[in-house]
Amino acid sequence: MYNSSIRWLALGYFSYFFTNGVFFPFIPIWLNHLGIDVSKVGVLISLGLIARFVGSLVIMKMIDKISQIMTFIRCLSVITFVLSLGFMVGTEWFSMLLIILSFNFFFSPMIPLTDILTTHLQKSIPFEYGSVRVWGSVSFILSAFLTGYLSDRFGYQTIIYILLISEAYTIFLVIMHPNFRLGHRVHRKVRDISFSELLKDREIVKFLFCTTLLQSSHAAYYGFSSIYWREIGYSIHHIGTLWSVSILSEIVMLMIFEKINFSFFKVRSIFLYSTICTIARWSVVAFSTSFLVILFSQLLHSGTFTLCHLASMKFINRYSDKEMILLNALYSSLGLGIGLAILAIISGFIYQHFHDNHNLVFFLMSLVASPVIFFRPK
Repeated sequence: MYNSSIRWLALGYFSYFFTNGVFFPFIPIWLNHLGIDVSKVGVLISLGLIARFVGSLVIMKMIDKISQIMTFIRCLSVITFVLSLGFMVGTEWFSMLLIILSFNFFFSPMIPLTDILTTHLQKSIPFEYGSVRVWGSVSFILSAFLTGYLSDRFGYQTIIYILLISEAYTIFLVIMHPNFRLGHRVHRKVRDISFSELLKDREIVKFLFCTTLLQSSHAAYYGFSSIYWREIGYSIHHIGTLWSVSILSEIVMLMIFEKINFSFFKVRSIFLYSTICTIARWSVVAFSTSFLVILFSQLLHSGTFTLCHLASMKFINRYSDKEMILLNALYSSLGLGIGLAILAIISGFIYQHFHDNHNLVFFLMSLVASPVIFFRPK
């Protein structure tokens, strides 16, 4: 029973991140292909990230028991598939706005909900978080490479076809596994707690500050790197390769994190290493156009995103069930939602008004991450 649940978690991560591997690198290119200019693409991506922020808070606040999570995931998977069909028929800016807002609102909770299931199951049986989460990274690298290759060969509409296939598989996965179990604790109603109660904890505030800055520093990368690299002469196939290499480095870090006893390091130290990697990575992307140099900088994704995420899971796992749900909601909605949205808007402004200095958006990202050096949780 536990082994089948662990396998399901791995497949769940694979499915969700396959969708992300299509959405983040290539939807901006698809929107640009429809004739929407870069500044308006930035607005769409930013508003979508705000929708992720709201969606995570609203939907995850509705969950009172761990046992409700699978029901929510099933409903969300069907809704997001239906919304994905809109990418096939919508061509105008306003129709894309409605689709992206709705898609992000309902898709955003699926990954943090799976994180909650994973960390909860770890309390019943010992297994490495990285060994399960790594399948999300494997699928991201596969989908980024595959989508880049196929869309380069068969046209941009391939992006939407692959997105729909990924969403359809997610529905099959979550509906055809009705017996997910987390042991005797699954039916226990957890103590009610509010977001305001959590925010009275100074260490939680520090944690959210750090994760928001570090994860938000990826705003220019998620929103504009594909367009920027195409501007400086790289094909969509090269762009897919760059994204794939970054996730390859993530896979390696997830596989070795617990094996090299990173648990020895405190959360505070791991956040420091992540910050150093972040400053170095975005500085390199900002000031180099060499494909090999950029390719090397993509290896730092293992530090900019992965170490930050692993430190976050380690921090969140200290708390009770309901606190875990709300902390995951805050972590997902702030760092991977509203923070990204604000910086994506700023990046779009730079793109619109500094035509010869588009690289500045990446240098800005390195500055955003810098304060984490001085303000980290224990």
